Order: sequence, then C-alpha cells, then structure tokens
Amino acid sequence: MSLNYKFPDGFWWGSATSATQIEGAADEGGKGKNIWDYWYQTEPNRFFENVGPETTSNFYHQYKEDIQLMKEIGHNTFRLSISWSRLIPGGRGEVNPEAVAFYNNVINELLANDIEPFVNLFHFDMPLELQEKGGWGNRDVADAYRDYAKECFRLFGDRVKKWFTFNEPIVPVEGGYLYDFHYPNVVDAKRAVQVAYHTMIAHAKAVESFRSFNIEDGKIGIILNLTPSYPRSNNPADLRASNIADLFFNRSFLDPAVLGEYPQELIDILREHGQLPFTKEKDKDLLKENTADLLGVNYYQPRRVKAKEHLPNPYSPFMPDWFFDNYEMPGRKMNKYRGWEIYEKGIYDIMINLKENYGNIESFVSENGMGVQNEERFIENGEIQDDYRIDFIKEHLKWLHKAIEEGCNAKGYHLWAFMDNWSWMNAYKNRYGFFSVDLKTQKRTPKKSAHWIRTVSGHNGF
Repeated sequence: MSLNYKFPDGFWWGSATSATQIEGAADEGGKGKNIWDYWYQTEPNRFFENVGPETTSNFYHQYKEDIQLMKEIGHNTFRLSISWSRLIPGGRGEVNPEAVAFYNNVINELLANDIEPFVNLFHFDMPLELQEKGGWGNRDVADAYRDYAKECFRLFGDRVKKWFTFNEPIVPVEGGYLYDFHYPNVVDAKRAVQVAYHTMIAHAKAVESFRSFNIEDGKIGIILNLTPSYPRSNNPADLRASNIADLFFNRSFLDPAVLGEYPQELIDILREHGQLPFTKEKDKDLLKENTADLLGVNYYQPRRVKAKEHLPNPYSPFMPDWFFDNYEMPGRKMNKYRGWEIYEKGIYDIMINLKENYGNIESFVSENGMGVQNEERFIENGEIQDDYRIDFIKEHLKWLHKAIEEGCNAKGYHLWAFMDNWSWMNAYKNRYGFFSVDLKTQKRTPKKSAHWIRTVSGHNGF
C-alpha cells in the first residue's frame, strides 16, 4: 500500500481521557469527593440532562476490556489522569490502598498490551476539602499538590516514563474564576490571576520533585490547550487585539512552562489594571529551573479576534475581553453541533510557533477531536458511520505531517477520546469516541473511525 502521509518511526498513536470523565465509581473504592461530585449534588440542573460524574463510562470496572479494545485499534500510547481525590482522599495525608491497586492494575494492563501509559496528575478535579480552603487561590494547595505528585512518582514511576503536571490549566481559571462555567463559579479577575500563578508554582514544584527521583528515561511536561489567535485583518488595532488575546489565553502558561518566565507585556497589562498576583522572592528561580521536557498540545478550534467595537463598561469587572472582541469570519467551516470552527491549519501554525519561539520543544497533539450530538442518526448495519470524524482527523494529520516535514519536533497524535465519555457540564451531549458507549448497558461498540484508525496506526500513515 503506498502512503501519501508516512509518519516517523515510533510515532505515538493513541487517545486521551481523564479520571472524572471515564472512571465512574465516584463513591466507591475509598474515593474522596472532588468539586464535580459536590457541584453535581448541589446543582444537578447545571449538567446536561442532569447526568453527573457518578457512573460516567465505568472504566473503574471495565478497564481490562477497554484496554483490550485500545490494543485492537492499534494504540501504542494512552493518556489517562490520576484522580487526586481517589488517591489521597481529602487531598492531604494517607494514600488510599484501593486507589493504588486500581492505578497499578491499569498501568500494568496497558504495559502488558504494549501500550505506553502517559499519566497526567491534574485534570480539573480539585479535592473538595482543598477547594474549601481556597483551591489554587491558596498557595498551601500548591504544596499539597507537590506532595501528591511525589506519591505518584514514588508509586508508579518505575513503570510510567511520561508524566504531565496539568491538563489545560487555563480552563479552571476561565471556568471557575472568570466566566462561570466551572465550580466555584467566581467572577473575579484578580483571583483568576492568582489561581493561574499558583498553578504554575505547583507545576514547577512537581517538576522539581520529579527530577529528584532520577527516573530512567523519565520525562515530565504539561498539556496546554493552545488556541492560535488570528486577527480579523492586518490593521494595527486588530493585531494588537490578537496579541493580547494570545498573551492571556496561550502565553500565560506556555511561556512560564517552556521558557521559565512570564511575558513582560502580560505583566505590564496586569500591573496597569491592578491585577498582579502575590508572588514570593524565589519564585522566579523556581520557574526558571523547572521547565517542561515535553509539551502536550490540545487543539480543537482557532480563536479569531478583532479590535473592540465599544469601550468596556467602566462598572464591569476587569476581563481579558476588555481588549478584544471575538470575530466570526465569513465562510468559516463549522462543527455545527459544538458551535466550533474547524480550522485544520491551526495545528501547523502552533507547531511552527513552538519551533521558532519555544526551542522546538518535544511535543505531540495530546487532544484533537470532534463532538457530535445524536450520533445514532448515522447508524447503518449496527455501526455509526462517522465519516465526518475520519475527515476531521485526516485533515489535521495532513497539517501535522507538513509541520514534521518542516522540522517540527512533534511525536504523536492522540484523539479525544477513546470512547464516548462524560464531559464536564455537557455530560454525554456531544460524543467524541472511536467507540460508542450505551449508557444503560455500558456496552462499547466501534464506530467506522475505530476501524480507520487501526489501519492508519498499523501502516504508521495513510
């Protein structure tokens, strides 16, 4: 078979997920409560069709058969997260032996099937007791996180070589402290900035701890949702708007994680508006000395912006949106189910930026995917014909291939997600998986894309 797009040897084919979104067993196995368990108990109406995190996709009980299915479709890598509230209920103190057994079993099962586990330590799921003490707004929580990370390296570092401190750390900042789409539903930019800053301090402390373990071939990094900010035009006002959006939503984590320092322009804007965080003297060195080895890139859609049409309301809370308006480009290609633009070249632009401005850090596409509602409309002969997903993946892979050909240090592609999973407030509204999940029976059924990806990973290209 002649391939138009051949990927480098050892390319990472796989998928990604998180503990809260697939494990279920929210009250089993000695697990403590996290903010999602609590928020669902108090405001179930904020979740699509009132579906909460207690059952999700039942990976806690079905991991063996799921890993078997991963192997069948050619995965050689798989990213999962550890639930902090499962491993250390309450976030501090004793390790829960049932959780240790569960994660050991999952890691061993993956390795037995020649699938390398990529382990992420935090995916939006703060233990409730620590949120009650202020969450990432409280610097002590960064120390508790470092202790949790240290336990993970100690328990699993003999087998897990690829570690990540955070997934999309900007999302709890935006959702929890700016735009009211995650608990604790605070709207306060100064607190948001402090939360973002302490998250990076926690990251650096975990990296420092990881290095003290001297894990052979071990690498530690972070996973960022990088969303290129495209200006409406080359007008200086539009360019300034896109630059500031980029500072807030991309460089606020990318620069400290990879370069070890914050962009001066961002510091200046925050200072001018009285939004700077509290810092400690030695923080600068801590960040500078503990940068990421490896960068996961989550990419779903571009951000298009233009200069503000109107001055911000002087009585409104400070927001990044004071500096730009979102721009709906005429003729853009849309995923109408999610309301997101599809722009495959974005993945190439991200990789070129990493090559030119971030030392060509070793990276991979850690999430990319297409969520579609009511996929049962597309069932033929018992199988969802998700050609739209195959096209989506294929077109992104073509641009990723071009970036690699031009010298970008990109090592793999992980789809979100292996199987349909529970999504924060949307629950099971949009489906993303290679496998569909029947919520009543928990039965997994391959979609057309599962067979397609098996062929692609088998040939290391298409």
